[in-house]
Amino acid sequence: MSKDIRIKKGLDLKLQGEADKSKSDANRSKVYAIKPSDFHGVTPKMTVKEGAIVKAGEVIFYSKNDESVKFVSPVSGTIQEIKRGDKRVILEILIAADSQDSHLEHSKKNPKDLSSEEVKAHLLASGCWPFIKQRPYDVVANSADTPKAIFVSGINSAPLAADLSFTMNGKQEALVAGFTALTKLTSGQVHVTVSPSADFMPSVNGITVHKGQGVHPVGLVSTQIAKIEPINKGEKVWTVQMEDVAIIGDLFLTGKLNLQRTVALAGTGFNKPSYVNVTIGAQMTDVVAGNLKEGNYRIISGDVLTGDKKSKDGFLGFYSNTVTAIPEGDDYDFFGWNIPRPNKFSVYRANMFSFLTPNKKYDLNTNTNGEHRAFVLTGDYEKVFPLDIYPIQLLKAILVKDIDQMEALGIYEVAPEDFALTEYICVSKQEHQAIVRHGLDIMIKEVG
Repeated sequence: MSKDIRIKKGLDLKLQGEADKSKSDANRSKVYAIKPSDFHGVTPKMTVKEGAIVKAGEVIFYSKNDESVKFVSPVSGTIQEIKRGDKRVILEILIAADSQDSHLEHSKKNPKDLSSEEVKAHLLASGCWPFIKQRPYDVVANSADTPKAIFVSGINSAPLAADLSFTMNGKQEALVAGFTALTKLTSGQVHVTVSPSADFMPSVNGITVHKGQGVHPVGLVSTQIAKIEPINKGEKVWTVQMEDVAIIGDLFLTGKLNLQRTVALAGTGFNKPSYVNVTIGAQMTDVVAGNLKEGNYRIISGDVLTGDKKSKDGFLGFYSNTVTAIPEGDDYDFFGWNIPRPNKFSVYRANMFSFLTPNKKYDLNTNTNGEHRAFVLTGDYEKVFPLDIYPIQLLKAILVKDIDQMEALGIYEVAPEDFALTEYICVSKQEHQAIVRHGLDIMIKEVG
């Protein structure tokens, strides 16, 4: 049964530099990369060596813990280098790309005519499985599990995030095939949440569509799961990004895995914020080519709340649908917080006037405006945290590794991204997302 979701606890961080509704093709990179760190908890086992020639969609490593989960090359080319860190941990696999892609061919299939096991086998063999993540723990789903439900968010509510109504335009056929495949993977419901004005969601049998509106984090799947079909201990649900549903559907329609996204280039660091068609793993130099302003700007693969800092020589993240560029916060205000600052945003009213202009957009930098200190119990985290959880109590339980308290306080219901807003407003400058990730890792190790 469809439900309407309205979120009042949260925060819309209004920033300048929203991407214009125009699209172009990014320059083809000479080198692409797959980083195992994009797939948290996966220990890679290589199937190719340096110098090997691979096709787009060909397996380059698999998960040591779940050997049926394969990870593939986004382009055709030559394995240029396998970079390793301490204890020979694989950091990234660099692929020198051909001028044009040669794809590994899979058979075209209609997911409507396939059984659950056949759909699963096709997704595993093609390298599509990493698009499916599981809750609890926010990791790549275990291929042996059957979830009680699958959730897909059709709302990107994060600051400057890609507009799905624009990026999904013209992909309805692929979405139908992708959603049809997802319905075969669960005995429960496939839940999709979209905004009331969304016009890209096609009608698909077996899909329950919900309407969601309100402030961020209305677009996060944890918020939607909590409002629609909460997770209990011992249960698992799977999540897939809307863009990745289209990639899955395209695989069934064409027989080829095309790892291309329409990515938003957003933020005041770009001359012309817009959209580009780019292949996953592309080098940032080519993604932002000719568009990045002169000056000291931070490039982020993802949004400003949850994304990863990248250099120009870095690579687009596997799950990223946004690249953000904002000023690097390497300057400091004379007398700091003592001087009124009308052009800066804050959820607090001390020497700030942003509460008087709620619709104003800001050009914020990366400066944290403070240093790390002990947790201060302010009661403000709950104002931006819509889940029925005590956030600071959960964070403290994680820090002392109290497993019983972590369970009682809802560790199974959250992912690191759910704490991005509490981290943003934290007067103690604690790294909430890193703490939650650590807590989830403890639970994986101790509980499984």
